[in-house]
Amino acid sequence: MTSSRLIGFSVHLFTASGAALGMIALFLATEGRFAAMFAWLGVALFVDAVDGALARRFKVTETAPSIDGVALDLVVDFLNYVVTPLVALWRSRLVDPAYGGALCAFVCACSALYFADRRMKTRDYWFRGFPALWNVVVFYLLILRPSTNASLAVVLAAMALMFAPVVFVHPLRVKRLRLVTIAVTAIWAAAAIAAVAQDLEAASFGVKAALVATGCYFLALPLFREGGAIAKGEVDG
Repeated sequence: MTSSRLIGFSVHLFTASGAALGMIALFLATEGRFAAMFAWLGVALFVDAVDGALARRFKVTETAPSIDGVALDLVVDFLNYVVTPLVALWRSRLVDPAYGGALCAFVCACSALYFADRRMKTRDYWFRGFPALWNVVVFYLLILRPSTNASLAVVLAAMALMFAPVVFVHPLRVKRLRLVTIAVTAIWAAAAIAAVAQDLEAASFGVKAALVATGCYFLALPLFREGGAIAKGEVDG
């Protein structure tokens, strides 16, 4: 094996390591150790944030073409963004246990459809619909601990938004206000790390306020999408 092919396969292996990290997080979710679960998911999120740049830098489509990097990335993301956090949603009793299992199963099926949608991203790299980031939804619910009915409403709303004609920002690839978005993402990451270190629900008021404020920024950002695409319904770019 040539050095370039070895590097290409190493990049794919790095991406696949996110699945191993997600499996550890899944075990922790079943044990109800949610802060530790999010710590491991955070490491997996770092892998997901940098593996694309590595894949482009080392041209893995040419050096290791037998592995579909896009499919690999989706498999890992589905575990880390959907399956593991939904197990945490079920295990935490954030929603009524009488229907929590069925709800999580339904959300998982809908998320599988979303992941398979070829229109998932617009041409200018926004996500079309809520991008099934159930790790983020469950993270906020575990920190804020609303009532079971409020948690149910949030989950149902997010599920509906996966198929709604709206867009959500990709914090690293969308050009509109990119520097501001990256700065806000860094603040969010720092607050999220602090929340995990403080055992989520016990996080300080300042940490929770930072998470709410940055979350509001991400929710509001699509309103400023260039060209008024939201108002015109042009969510496919």
